[in-house]
Amino acid sequence: MLLLAPRLLRFLLVIGTVGSVPSPHTLPQGCYIAQEAGDQTFRCSRAGLNAVPNGIPNSTRKLYLDANQLASVPAGAFQHLPILEELDLSHNVLVHLSRAAFQGLEATLRHLDLSANQLASVPVAAFMGLQIQVNLSANPWLCDCALQEVLRQVRLAPGSGTGIVCGPGARPDLVGQEFLPLTREEELCGTGRGGARRSTDVALLVTMGGWLTLVVAYLIHYVRQNRDETRRPFKRAPVQPVLRSEDSSTLSTVV
Repeated sequence: MLLLAPRLLRFLLVIGTVGSVPSPHTLPQGCYIAQEAGDQTFRCSRAGLNAVPNGIPNSTRKLYLDANQLASVPAGAFQHLPILEELDLSHNVLVHLSRAAFQGLEATLRHLDLSANQLASVPVAAFMGLQIQVNLSANPWLCDCALQEVLRQVRLAPGSGTGIVCGPGARPDLVGQEFLPLTREEELCGTGRGGARRSTDVALLVTMGGWLTLVVAYLIHYVRQNRDETRRPFKRAPVQPVLRSEDSSTLSTVV
């Protein structure tokens, strides 16, 4: 009886796993389950989807939702996939990522493809805690501080860095330029060459304001001092007595 216990346990585990896999009739049209290099893969490429589909097995390690019409990724869209390692969202029309779009994937997700979408900016919080390699190429980026912060949180997929180009919504002097070389020349989050220029301008304004305050204070003091002096009563010098001629003659005779 003890020898049958391990076999019974494995049998129950298999039943539980099979129960978590949806039947082909419940899968979205154009989606299918496959085994690729020993990993369970859920493919919904070119399936005409406009939202993340339901029914993705929780045993999925690789999820392909590329070449659809996804415009956004809501909070917790994949949190029911506890062992998901690779996620492909490329060639959609993504314009928005929730701050919690990849919530629950911090311990497992390793590869994320967001290339060829319509992303101009993404929240830094969406990538906090993730240990991923990401492809961000072929998006109309604003090339702002948020993107610079994202690049500090993630690793870029090999060869994808040259595809991160500033889109039409970026600063006019950045449009059409690669973003990575710009980050080596200009810091967009308040320090560095661009930030130093802004800091210098602020410091100059503060200095000028300080000098102006001193000048105004001096003028006020000067005006008040002059006003007080004009109000003081005029003190005449003491008048010496004038000797008359006879007094001076008498004085001469006495001497």
